[in-house]
Amino acid sequence: MEQGLVLVINCGSSSIKFALVDPSQNDFLISGLAERLATNNDEGLLHWQQNGQKNTQALAVSTHHAALATLLPKVQAIAGSRLIGVGHRVVHGGEHFSSAQIITPAVLHAIRITVQLAPLHNPANLLGIEAAQTLFPDLAHVAVFDTAFHQTLPEHAYRYALPEMLYRDYGVRRYGFHGTSHQYVSQHAAEMTGLAVRNSCWLTAHLGNGCSTAAIVNGESRDTSMGMTPLEGLVMGTRSGDVDPNLHGYLARTLGWNLEKIDQLLNHESGLLGLSGLTNDMRTLEQARLNGHTGATLAIEVFCYRLAKSLAALSCALPQLDGMVFTGGIGENSALVREKTIAHLHLLNLYINPAANAACVHGKAGAIQAEGSVRILVVPTDEEGQIARDTATVLNKY
Repeated sequence: MEQGLVLVINCGSSSIKFALVDPSQNDFLISGLAERLATNNDEGLLHWQQNGQKNTQALAVSTHHAALATLLPKVQAIAGSRLIGVGHRVVHGGEHFSSAQIITPAVLHAIRITVQLAPLHNPANLLGIEAAQTLFPDLAHVAVFDTAFHQTLPEHAYRYALPEMLYRDYGVRRYGFHGTSHQYVSQHAAEMTGLAVRNSCWLTAHLGNGCSTAAIVNGESRDTSMGMTPLEGLVMGTRSGDVDPNLHGYLARTLGWNLEKIDQLLNHESGLLGLSGLTNDMRTLEQARLNGHTGATLAIEVFCYRLAKSLAALSCALPQLDGMVFTGGIGENSALVREKTIAHLHLLNLYINPAANAACVHGKAGAIQAEGSVRILVVPTDEEGQIARDTATVLNKY
C-alpha cells in the first residue's frame, strides 16, 4: 500500500524552502527554493530538483502566494491523491505548544500573538500558512514549532532573573530554537551508536547562519543556548549572540542610536560579519584566514571559543555525556571549526581524530573522535524530513 506524502513549507521573509516527502521512506520526490520574493526590484525565481534534475523558473509575480501557486501543479502532478497534508515550519510557538499541531483558527491566533517574540520570523511563517491554506484548501495543515522541543526545559533553565510579572504577563523567558534539528540529530546519533534515545545524553551544536547548542537527556531538551529570541547565545553569521545588556543604553547615550538601529546592528551587522569586516560565510572566512586576513582569523577564533564555552556550560545539565554532535551547514562541513572547538574541550574528555574529521564533509556522517575520547559525531540535519514525520504523526491521530 502506498504511503501518504507531505508537502513541507519553510517560509522566510523573502524565500520559501519546500519539499514533497514520503515520511515512511524519508524520500524527497521534489525539493527546492523560491527566492527574491516580496522585493521591489528583483525577479522572483523558483528552483527545484526532481529525479536528479535541477530546474529554474522565473516568477511573473514575486510574492509568496505566486510562488506557491507556481509550485502547486508540480506537486499535484507527482503526488496525485497521495498528498495527505502540508507541514509548516513555525519558528516561535511561545509557551502554547510542546508538539506539532493541526492549524486551526485558535492555533493561528496563538502564532499571531507570538509575532512580537519573533518579529523576523513568525510574520513570514504566517504568510506561508495563509497562502498555502488558500491554495490547498482541502488538505490538513500542521504547524511544527522550532520552540516545541525545548518546552521540556526545567524552570531554572528557562527563567531569566527578572521580576516574575514580566514572565507571567509578557512571556519574558527563554524558549530556544532549532528544536527540530536538535531533536533529529540527537535521535539519529543514538541510532548510529546503538544507544537508546531514552537512555542517552548528548550535547548538540547546530551551526549555520543561525547557531545554537543544546543539552539533551533521554530524548528531552534540558537546556539550550538561544533564549527569548534567536539572538541570544553563540556568535552567528550576522548576529552578535550574547552581549552585555547595558550595551543598548551605552550606544543610545554615546551615539544617540535608537532601538531599531541597535537591533539592526545586533541581528544583521554583527557576528562573523562584524568581527571579520568581510563576510558571514564561513567558507570564505576560512580561505581568507589562509591568505592572512586578520579579521577572518579573529572571527573564526571567537566563533569556536564561544561555541566551546557554551558546550562546556551546557554540560552541567547532563548526568553523563554519551557524545557530542555537530550539524548544520558549518557543523557538517567545516573540519576547521570542529577541530578548533574541540581543542577547547579536553576537560570533557573530547579529542578529535584529524583524519576522520577531515573526511566528514559534504553530507557524510560519521564518528570523528580520537581513541579514548567521548564520542564526537557529525550528523547531517534533516529538518524537512523531521517536519514531514511530525506532520504525518499528527495526521495519523485523526
